[in-house]
Order: sequence, then C-alpha cells, then structure tokens
Amino acid sequence: MSSAAAPDDDRSARAVAAAEALGLAHTVTRHGPVRSLAEAAAARGVEPRQVVKTMVVRVSVGDHPFVMDPGDRAIAWPKLRALLGVNRLSMPSADAAREVTGYVRGTITPLGSDSPLPVIADASIEGTVSLGAGAHGVALTVDAAELVAALHATVADVTEPAP
Repeated sequence: MSSAAAPDDDRSARAVAAAEALGLAHTVTRHGPVRSLAEAAAARGVEPRQVVKTMVVRVSVGDHPFVMDPGDRAIAWPKLRALLGVNRLSMPSADAAREVTGYVRGTITPLGSDSPLPVIADASIEGTVSLGAGAHGVALTVDAAELVAALHATVADVTEPAP
C-alpha cells in the first residue's frame, strides 16, 4: 500500500469503519487493478462464487435498494421485480448511484453508504465471502450469515446463473 492516499481511500475507510461499527469480523484485502471476476477472486484468495457484487437499483424516485449477488450469478430481473412487487426496475446512472451511495460503480457496498438503503441478499450467498469496500482494489472478507444479519437484509432467490 502506498503512503499517498488515493481519492477512493476515504471511501474504503468509511466501509471498514461501518463493518467495525456493525461488529463484523472482517479481513481487509488490498490488491491492484483487476479486469475480471476470476482475477478479482484470485487477488482476494476466494472462489468466484464467493465474490459478492453489490448493485443499487432504482425502483422509483427516491427508492433504491442494494442487491447483493454472488460473482457467478446475475440478477434475475423478473424475480427481483416480483419480490419488490413492481413491474419496472432500472439501474440508476453512474452519477445517480454515486449520489445515493457515495460510491462509484465498481466499488458500491452497503457498508458506509451515504444513504441507509434496504438490502436484498440472494439466497445463494453463504460461507465466507468477499465484497467491495468502497474503493477500487479494496475488499472485505466476512462471514455471509453475519453480514446478512448485520445489514438486516431480506434474503430471497433473486438471481440466476451468470451467462
């Protein structure tokens, strides 16, 4: 880790502080740039299925939940719409996602978000997982059950195998 702080470092500090405030046992991993799920998993010392992606989706104006899914799966939009009881969902623009969460795309995490958003965790998330920590190349490794409980996440089947 270099001594010069990158702009993302402040956001990763927020995510780590949030994990600590929630009492989550965690390990911080810092790694260089990655270009794929396989590279991210290797850099973090986990399997691709253990890499948890966090996205923010737009239900309506001012209504944005986080959705956490394993790296080897993708959001199944019909399942997510059914869970939320809506006919339409969208991904917010990068600027809107940053405005709601305080994080740029690719670093979004429910930990330390600017807005306290509801969290939906796919039912297949289990065991030890690694999720982004608010900055490129920074991740937290945690127990999935503890993470889900600490975030008061709704657990549901909202994914399908990634294409």
